[in-house]
Order: sequence, then C-alpha cells, then structure tokens
Amino acid sequence: MTDLTIVSVDTTILDVPLVRPHKFATTSMDAQPLLLVAVRTESGVVGYGEGVVPGGPWWGGESVETMQAIVERYLAPVLLGRKVDDVTGIMLDLERVVADARFAKAAVDVALHDAWARNLGVPVHTLLGGAFRRSIDVTWALGAAPAEEIIEEAAGKLDARMNFSFKLKMGALDPETDTRRIVEIAQALQGKAGVRVDINARWDRLTALRYLPRLADGGVELIEQPTPGEQLEVLAELNRLLPIPVMADESVRTPHDALEVARRGAADVIALKTTKCGGLRRSREVVAIAKAAGIACHGATSIEGPIGTAASLHFACAEPGINYGSELFGPLLFSEELLQEPLHYADGQLHLPEGPGLGVELNMDAVKTWTRN
Repeated sequence: MTDLTIVSVDTTILDVPLVRPHKFATTSMDAQPLLLVAVRTESGVVGYGEGVVPGGPWWGGESVETMQAIVERYLAPVLLGRKVDDVTGIMLDLERVVADARFAKAAVDVALHDAWARNLGVPVHTLLGGAFRRSIDVTWALGAAPAEEIIEEAAGKLDARMNFSFKLKMGALDPETDTRRIVEIAQALQGKAGVRVDINARWDRLTALRYLPRLADGGVELIEQPTPGEQLEVLAELNRLLPIPVMADESVRTPHDALEVARRGAADVIALKTTKCGGLRRSREVVAIAKAAGIACHGATSIEGPIGTAASLHFACAEPGINYGSELFGPLLFSEELLQEPLHYADGQLHLPEGPGLGVELNMDAVKTWTRN
C-alpha cells in the first residue's frame, strides 16, 4: 500500500519574466512572482501547488512573501503527519489556524490534490468527479496599452488561431480617454472577435453610470467589476441598467459573497479564480451557489504559472458550472517555460494534459534558474 503520510512541506519563490509588461488599473509588472508549495508523502511522491496573485498585494492583500511566511510557519505544521487524502479535514483545520489568506491556502489545497492523485495514479480531475470535457475556451488579456498596440496584438492572436475573444484592462487612465480607446478597439475588432473590459473596481458609481453605457453601445460585450467589490448595491444597479452582462470578480471571494451577489442580482457572471477562493474545494462551493441562482461562471486567472493554470483547468473540465469560458492564459504570458512539456494551447482553447496528478512535470533546471536568491 502507498503511504499517504505527509512528511514535508517546502516552499520556493520564483520570479519569472513576462513576454511583455502586463498592466493593471493601478500597477504594472514585467515578471510574475510565484510561490511553489511542495507536499511530499512517505512514499516519495511530491505534489505541487502554486501561490500567486495578479500583480502583487494591491489586489487581494497577499503577496508571495506573505504566503510563504503563512505556509511555512502556520499551515505546514497542520499538514505534517496527516494523510494527503484528508483534504477536507486539513482545510477545516487550516481555517482554525489562519483567517482568510485564501491565496496561500489555495496553494496548499492544490498541492494536496496533486500529491493524492499521484499516489493513486489518477489525474486530479478524477478526485473532482471526472472530466466531462477535455478543453476550454481561453480569452486573452491585452492590458492597458494604447489602441494601436492592442489591435496589432489581437490581430496576431486571431491570425494564429490562438484566441477569439479579448479582455482589456481599464481604470488606469482618465475615464473619457479610456472609454474612447476601448470603443476604438471594439469597433476595429467588430465581427472578428469579442471584446470585454475589466475595470478592476476602480470607478465610482457616477463614473460608471456615465461611461459604461457608452462602452456597451460601442461594442463591448461584457463589463467586469467596474466599481468597488463591497458595493454590491451599485453593482446591482449597473447590472440592471446595462444591456450586456456584468461580471463580478473582486465582489466574490467566498461562497457567502456568491450568495449575496445572487440575492441582489448584482452580476450575470462570476469570475471564478481557484486562487482567490482558497482552492478547489472552496471553489466548488462558490460554483454550486452560482448554478443554483442561474449565474454563469468564468474560469478566471490570477496570472498563474503552469501549476496553478493546470489546477484551474482540471477544475474547469470537471465542473459544468464553469460555463462562460476562461482566461487561463497565464503560461503564455511567461517568457520562460517551467514545464518539461508545455501546456497545449490551440484553436482558442487550452487542452487538458494526460497523466497522474495535474498531468504536468516541472523542469527543475528552469525552476532553479528563476528561484529568488
């Protein structure tokens, strides 16, 4: 019998360069920090999880540095000596030790699933009920660059049949200038690709009321989190006003958040990030509430590396409630490959890898190269 006892929990911080700077509403990055969490069992099997936030602590209050401290000092002692198939019990005990810290807990949750599945010789999606599909659509994020650059990059993706829908970041520029930029892009891509925008909760109510209708009239197909996450009444007002879907991201991090969005009619779509929800188990709770309320779920991203992306892909392929495509493009934004065999992107989709666990194998030389000293 394979011994599932956890004998070690190790962490490593990487800084992986990007192919181009990625701009958010309040910050920009040219490298993505990742926290690798490795859970080793008595039988010698290692499972990996990934702690990552989009652009640093501005988004969710965590960073790779805080995640490493939380995992090493507080979470790892709870895991040692336990069995990797005791995921439910372990995650419940972690809640008693550390409040929130969902990105750190997600890394542990995924590492446990990967180690458990590898010990059994099955893919992670088997532990989630099995894959009912083998791939998912991927929307490409284009950042907050000028219109000319965005249109050129989108055209390249379309020509290569890599992506057929695009999301643009807003909120960093003057709203009038930003709105004109987006409408120009949407009109240039009209009939060729879908265009969505993410305002990263940076507009106030009056700004949103003024400019969102112009975006909808200009050809934008979806608005993501225009106003602060806690202002659900405002989000609900905007959702009633607009003829296109509103997607909640910062507003939904927990199952209770999803319930409140459903009660208020605050969104048509929820951006489901396995990272911000605290892992695969908690993500299923969020999706279950959304499904019961008739709200779609989108497989969103925190700009994960290949480990986090593979975990979200297994989740999406095993969960019918992820029914509004995905943004699982993270590894394509990295200029360096961390896997022995890259994840497979083709025809606008990311395809599920074969093999036990997450189905991917780290290139440890690449990991060593980009490990923070």
